[in-house]
Amino acid sequence: MITHVDRWTLASRPHGAPVPENFRRETVPLTSLEEGCVRVAVKYVSVDPTMRGWMSQVPSYLPPIAIDAVIRAFGVGEVIESLNPRFAVGQSVSGLLGVQSVYTGDGRGLGIIDTTLGPLPWYLGPLGMNGITAYFGILEVGAIAAGETVLVSGAAGATGSLVGQIAKQQGCRVVGIAGGPEKCAHLVDDLGFDAAIDYKSERVSRRIRDLCPDGIDVFFDNVGGEILDSALARINIGARVVICGAISQYNNTGPVQGPKNYLSLLVRRARMEGFLVLDYLHRSAEAIEPMARWAHAGQLKWRETVLEGLEAFPDALGRLFTGQKIGKIYLSLE
Repeated sequence: MITHVDRWTLASRPHGAPVPENFRRETVPLTSLEEGCVRVAVKYVSVDPTMRGWMSQVPSYLPPIAIDAVIRAFGVGEVIESLNPRFAVGQSVSGLLGVQSVYTGDGRGLGIIDTTLGPLPWYLGPLGMNGITAYFGILEVGAIAAGETVLVSGAAGATGSLVGQIAKQQGCRVVGIAGGPEKCAHLVDDLGFDAAIDYKSERVSRRIRDLCPDGIDVFFDNVGGEILDSALARINIGARVVICGAISQYNNTGPVQGPKNYLSLLVRRARMEGFLVLDYLHRSAEAIEPMARWAHAGQLKWRETVLEGLEAFPDALGRLFTGQKIGKIYLSLE
């Protein structure tokens, strides 16, 4: 019987890159479950770039994490106790479970997982927020069509790697941008990208020109900064620039670097649009079913970086910004 919860709370707001001192590890006893609430044993905790924004004081699409509150994070787990009619003991669920061993709450925002479609860790990646983001981001916001050239930044990451594969399935030519020879080889050799650019050793603007000689029809951006500017310089008439993230800017201590080449949007009659996966969650089944089908058929592949135990959380978060991971990174509490 579980009597305590292990958790990480926010001790202070990061200034620049997060450091271990920004977080506090705690073990506290569980209290009796209140009416209308549900208790979940957390099995896997997703570690995502968006968590850095939630730690800042600046309001965003979700309120900042309060000091001394549990670090907000997506996760998957199993219901172990329920006084909420929506949930039954033994069901698998996903949602904002937090960086903790046990979630206790009213269950708002939690969804029941169909484990016949895939194992629990899949619901952190291709069947979870990354997969739903990739699916709607490239197909609806990017509105890709066969024969178009698609450029993806952060292409070896959890979302970018899926974006590129979906675009390939739709008959597009796909070029990915990633850091280091291992990640670039993974994009081409394992995931079927047409080409890859190593931003750590190559001049990105020149390589985009070389590898996208007919220009860019859709740019799916996870990075921002100079890479966004390099892509904007090569967009075609009617191009779509999809802003999914800007990881290069999340730890800035000064002003965020905005696009200098934004006039390309005017000259090329293109559009740049940001989107949040939260706006598509009510349609998640539309993405999960085909993503599961493609995954089982071997048409979707992905890599995972798995760290064991809650104690690995600061290390896992840091790896997001140093690039010391490939594909999806998460904590296993099994």
